Amino acid sequence: MKIRKIMTAATAAVLAFGVLTGCGNSETQTTVAATETVKETIEAAGEELSGSISMSGSTSMEKLANALCESFMEKYPDVNVTVEFTGSSAGIESVLSGKCDIGNSSRNLKDEEKSAGAVENIVAIDGIAVALDTNNTVTDLTKDQLTAIYTGEIKNWKDLGGQNMPIVVVGREAGSGTRSAFEEILKIEEQCAYANELDSTGAVMAKVASTPGAIGYVSLDAVDDSVIAANLEGVEANAENIKAGDYFLSRPFVMATNGEIDTQSDLVKTFFEYVYSAEGQKIAASVGLITVE
Repeated sequence: MKIRKIMTAATAAVLAFGVLTGCGNSETQTTVAATETVKETIEAAGEELSGSISMSGSTSMEKLANALCESFMEKYPDVNVTVEFTGSSAGIESVLSGKCDIGNSSRNLKDEEKSAGAVENIVAIDGIAVALDTNNTVTDLTKDQLTAIYTGEIKNWKDLGGQNMPIVVVGREAGSGTRSAFEEILKIEEQCAYANELDSTGAVMAKVASTPGAIGYVSLDAVDDSVIAANLEGVEANAENIKAGDYFLSRPFVMATNGEIDTQSDLVKTFFEYVYSAEGQKIAASVGLITVE
């Protein structure tokens, strides 16, 4: 990659500089000069990086994608990164058809997607929170209870020790990565009895927050005080418990490419280097995700 070559040249220049000046100057002077040489070289590389990157896909990845793109464009002002939030399946379709450079997916790629050339690049791990309206007195659910709720076997909160109130089952639309991951983990694909199928994380949050007796699933980083995040099997939904493997609802955040990363453009490769860097992973952590360092 061009930038990596420039960095190598910069390192060589620093070493040469140290050899040439080592006899006549102090170690401090040599170090300062060498640091400035590297800094100038990196800045020059940044200025030369230009062009555009397009991403499309998961609405659950909105916070992460926006944060990474904004930070990357600050680092490289001549680069423009655009993101559309169309759902995981649509994002994979777009990257495979060449409509975008990166397809964001909040689920593992399907075998048929991989067979078509999509490569699964996991950039962070997300927990799926089970959201309840704030007046619900049932705040802990087992895996079996959650399964029974979503398949329509349990229809009233009184059957779980709560109020005599119908359960309003809220979920995402077909093609949503959150829905796919949720149903796959519970092994209830095509068995759910949804009262509402909504097309974004924000819509699920709003519906649950405003509907007595509602239950929905959302990306963990989307949870705020407008809902209750239920404990599952007595385990709180947080990053520490997901890392420990104690919280069973979790899924990968994927930035898929058509072919391996090293076959992409220099610009896309540089973006992935940034995503996997300490700085990029710090951004993932800052929006409530688990890093893949």
